[in-house]
Amino acid sequence: MKIKYLHIAGLVLGLLLQGCGGGGDSKSAERVIVPPNSNEVWTLATPAEVGMDAARLNQAIANLPSAAEHGLASMLVLRHGKPVLEQYWNGYDKDTLHDLRSATKSITSLLVGIAIDQRFLTGVDEPMNTHLSAPYPGAPALSRGITLDHLLTMSTGLACDDRDNNSPGHEDTMYKTTDWVAHLLNLPQKAAAGTQTHYCTGGVVALGRVVAQASKRPIPDFSSNFLFTPLGINEVRWADFDQRKQTDTGGHLLMRPRDMAKLGQLMVQKGQWNGRQLVSADWVSNATKQHTLIDKGWKYGYLWWLRYQT
Repeated sequence: MKIKYLHIAGLVLGLLLQGCGGGGDSKSAERVIVPPNSNEVWTLATPAEVGMDAARLNQAIANLPSAAEHGLASMLVLRHGKPVLEQYWNGYDKDTLHDLRSATKSITSLLVGIAIDQRFLTGVDEPMNTHLSAPYPGAPALSRGITLDHLLTMSTGLACDDRDNNSPGHEDTMYKTTDWVAHLLNLPQKAAAGTQTHYCTGGVVALGRVVAQASKRPIPDFSSNFLFTPLGINEVRWADFDQRKQTDTGGHLLMRPRDMAKLGQLMVQKGQWNGRQLVSADWVSNATKQHTLIDKGWKYGYLWWLRYQT
């Protein structure tokens, strides 16, 4: 029971805490207050009701240093789908949108899974050039055998490494261009696709463009129709680029913590919500199992961090 509790808490809190590096962490965070969700039903359950220790939860809060020192914005804990703890600090409250930073990438992974479920995409082995050749004819990267799997695992082999400030594809360099996808597709190739893994935000941005092209829907519309609206999430804000013509699926999605918790719960429930399968259980399983190692030993799924390899 204790292991199960930690597993669930970890999945839910993983989306509530700060993004996992990259994804434009060098850009300034944004905090936005939005109107309350008038349809929301949110009542804290007692810890005893879900088999948790109230004293342990209270101790977790009490042991924190001052808000200025710990720097947290929010902490939410759910068990069995019921919220049992909700705390805010440093000017944030339940109706403040938080910048997910690179945790946005995990939501992009969900969108890819949904696009496959909806048959907009054939699967992870589909070449990215299937959907990017028309908007980017002749782009060098499109002839290098890069698949959706390579984009999902950051193993394209392109010269894109957000951990190396001198990398041509570094996110800060990308942000200075107009069309970030074009920037990625014109990078030199350092290794054969699938042979090396480097943290690359640009690849996730290109993956979002693939979903948009395949579904013939802008990412904000696609995500609202197939994911957010069914979850009862009615206030999110995507960042954009290319003179607002494209969506940043590599970082900076703004959401409320309560809505982030719904996404965590969706993963715990293997993609099901209120009796409806929003994303297949197979995709949830595949996205959260190890496909590669990244950042010197961290197990990595399809845009989901797992744990350090011991």
